[in-house]
Amino acid sequence: MTAPFRFPRFFVTSPSPCPYLPGRQERKVFTELNGPHAGELNDALGRIGFRRSQSVAYRPSCASCTACVSVRVVAHEFEPNATQRKLIRRHTDLDVAACRPWATDEQFQLLRRYLASRHPGGGMAGMDEGDYADMVEHSPVNSFIIEYREPARNGRQGKLIGACLTDQQADGLSMIYSFFDADAVDRPGLGNFIIMDHILRARTAGLPYVYLGYWVKGSARMEYKTRYRPLEVLGPSGWHLLVDEPVAVSATTQAAIESELA
Repeated sequence: MTAPFRFPRFFVTSPSPCPYLPGRQERKVFTELNGPHAGELNDALGRIGFRRSQSVAYRPSCASCTACVSVRVVAHEFEPNATQRKLIRRHTDLDVAACRPWATDEQFQLLRRYLASRHPGGGMAGMDEGDYADMVEHSPVNSFIIEYREPARNGRQGKLIGACLTDQQADGLSMIYSFFDADAVDRPGLGNFIIMDHILRARTAGLPYVYLGYWVKGSARMEYKTRYRPLEVLGPSGWHLLVDEPVAVSATTQAAIESELA
């Protein structure tokens, strides 16, 4: 006889400084993902705005702020704009493979370079090999690492230039964490390409959504998520299309991409 599904126990963290909006405090509600129903629970919590980190599902629960909102791309309706189409063509030569969630030194060294370039003072900057292995391998759900490599040459595997820890949920792909060679001058917009590759993968697999985590209006670090439309946001009455927010592409970013892809 199958054991009954048990309602999870939820806990709340102590307040800490918000990493996105200066002067604010963040707090999270979380629960453990374990046992034979971990995947089902993760799917259900993902639909109401939770994210996974190792064997924990969490979401913001700040006392006086609701700035963090969950966002997901409607994969089958996504139409890349001209710049995005150029990026897809520019990187179509990459060797892309979905690998089992097993940490490698090559991945970790790429992560270190990415953090040093993009987030030198962030909370992940002090990660060591064990921390990275925990992030990748301690997954109680259907997870994999998608690797992006330069084309093979002379029979040898190409250089790893991008990777994404991804969960496959019942209704979509959830991008847990992506990182890439941020200093590769001949690979502009690589982070954007990784997102679009996930959208195309979801569409091919018949999955309706790609979950991008949280978006914070007014946070420059989060603006890139509004480039992928149609984009749904989770509000008090459920998921709805984001329609009143301009697509965020800075003039500097646009000029740099166009220059490299010309």
